This record gives sequence, C-alpha cells and structure tokens, in this order.
Amino acid sequence: MTDTPAGREKFVQIDRRLISHFDWTVFGVTIGITMMGILTIYSATYSITEQQASGFASKQLYWFFIGMVAMLAALTVDYHHVDRLAYPFYAAVLLLLFLVLFIGSVGGGSQRWINLGFFTVQPSELAKLAIVLVLAKYLQYDEPAYGYSLRDLRALFVFVAPLTLLTLVQPDLGTAVVLFLIFISVILMGGLRLRSLLYLVATGLTLLPIAWHFLKPYQRNRIWTFLNPDLDPLGAGYHVIQSMIAIGSGKLFGKGYLKGTQNQLDFLPAQHTDFVFSVFAEEWGFLGCLILLGLYLTFILFSLQVVARAKDRFGALLVFGVVTIFFWQVVVNVAMVAGLLPVVGIPLPLLSYGGSSLVSMMAAVGLLINVSMRRFTF
Repeated sequence: MTDTPAGREKFVQIDRRLISHFDWTVFGVTIGITMMGILTIYSATYSITEQQASGFASKQLYWFFIGMVAMLAALTVDYHHVDRLAYPFYAAVLLLLFLVLFIGSVGGGSQRWINLGFFTVQPSELAKLAIVLVLAKYLQYDEPAYGYSLRDLRALFVFVAPLTLLTLVQPDLGTAVVLFLIFISVILMGGLRLRSLLYLVATGLTLLPIAWHFLKPYQRNRIWTFLNPDLDPLGAGYHVIQSMIAIGSGKLFGKGYLKGTQNQLDFLPAQHTDFVFSVFAEEWGFLGCLILLGLYLTFILFSLQVVARAKDRFGALLVFGVVTIFFWQVVVNVAMVAGLLPVVGIPLPLLSYGGSSLVSMMAAVGLLINVSMRRFTF
C-alpha cells in the first residue's frame, strides 16, 4: 500500500475495527480463571508448619506471562494464514510425542515430558491444539450434501490415530480420551452422517474388551474403584475418597483461603494439578464452585457466539474445536474429582498447574479472539 493519506486512513480504520471487535469478555474470563488458578496453586502448596508455599505458584505466574505472549501472537496474525501451519504444527507435535518414548522424563509412573534444560514440555498438551488445527483445515470446505461418511474421513483417522496412540502409550489415558472426544465433537460439527456416528459408536463398544486388555493394572483398579470406591479405600480408591471429603467439607461458604484441612494435612493427592478443584472447593465452598463453573460456562457460551458469527467455515470449526478442548477437560476433571468418573490425568484448564497446558490453552484463546476480531473482514 502506498503511503498516501487515503492509505494511512484505511490502515487506521482497519486497526480501529480490530480493536473495537476485540472479545473482552473471553479475554477477561481467561485472565480471571488463570489468576484464580495461581492463587489456588499457592494455597495447594502452602505449608502451615513452614509458613510458606513451594515455588509452583511463581512458576505458574512465569508461564502466564509466556502464555500472554503466545495469546498475543495467536491473535495478531489473520487466522486465515493459520491453516498453512496446521500440518507443520501437527508434524512437530507428532515428532515430540515420538521423542517422549526415548528421551522423555518420567514422573508419577508416566513418561510424558521432554526436558529442554530451562523447562520441560508436555507434547500431549500441544496435541489437543494440533488436532483442532488439522480438523478445521480438513473440514473447512462445505460437506457433502448428505454429510460425511466414515470413508470420507479416512484421512482424518490417519491423522488422529498416531497422536492418540502415542499419548496412550505414555501412559496418559485421560488426555487420550480427551483427544478422542475432541475429534468426535468437531467431526459432528463438520457434518458427520448420523449413520456413520452410529457405526463409530458400535465399533467403539466392540473394541472396549480389547482396550481393557491393554490398560495398565492401576488403570483397571481405578475403574473398579470408581464403581465401588470402598473396594480399596487405602489404595486405588484413596484419591477419590479424599477428594470427595474435601469437596463436601467446604459446605456452602468454604473454610477460607489457606485453611483447607484436607489439603494442608496432605490427605489430597496432586493438589496443585489434577485435584486442584478439590482444594478450591474446600476453601471456597459451594458458592465459590458456582462462581468458578459460571466463569467456565460464560467462556463457553460467549465462544459459541463467536462460532455462530464466524464469517467462514474454517473460523467456525477452529473456534468450536477450542471450545471442545475447554468443555471436555472441565467436564472430565470436575466429574473425576467428584467421583462421577474414574480418576484419569486431566488438568482443569487455566486452573491446574502446568506450563504446557497453560501456554497451549492461552494460545488457543488467542485463536478464538482472532476469529472474533476478524468477523467483519472480507
């Protein structure tokens, strides 16, 4: 564009329109939940005897600033150029998942992280965003008149299967389940035929006995104790029982910040990661949980509005994929800690400790806002 008054005026006009269409609600809710998460992580790692917390909250704050950079980068470039990065990003994540098998760090019985010196990366968290990008790119063109058949989506199965299987091998059953749920949700949005969905469900139910055979012994025990938590109260059922006690003991108003006894006396496992909701519920009670879940609901509802207003199919699918990442993780995590689902390793988005999870989720929010900001362009 030439540097003329008219050209400069047009540039300024477009700039102002982008700012005026910035989704402050989604942005504000994202920052709010993240700040609540940092405070809860501090409480979850606070020691009464030492009168101080471990460094996890400080690390999460550092990751938050990195996440802000990732969010700004994701919303700055026009999202129409993002589809060019879908396959390269997928290939990079797939490579990282392969590397985890050989050079990955082990923690909690799982090999999920790659140590890069100054920090570690969990590729399975990036896999959620990789699947969404690939699905949005592949399904961005209008679906067939009668919807997609399973044969039409063979290429997508080829893309999704390696990410899911490599995540399952780590083992990380929770993330593998979420990857599958994201896949099913987005292809339904994309236009999967009802008959194809029924075939898919029937195939999944048929394969359940085979999947059971490949589960680790502790994973099978978690399923048994989900059906009957008192079956092994000091073993596999311990996590769920202590979590339900913490949630219930919060009652209506909670015990107060830094005053959760289940947490402070170390009855709760993984307080700052998978069971951070239990810490929050014990300290802030039923009303606090309503506020937190209300913020997640606000995020999801406003994001679905972005889906409805998106000017093209790629943008709509991209945002819907981001919504499914948040939705399924919230549902599975909260149901898990409340004893409504078996215990699996799923973080609560933006609230649980974890750099890879926080940065990838904030980058996903950046893509969502990107689509919302550019709904007026042609």
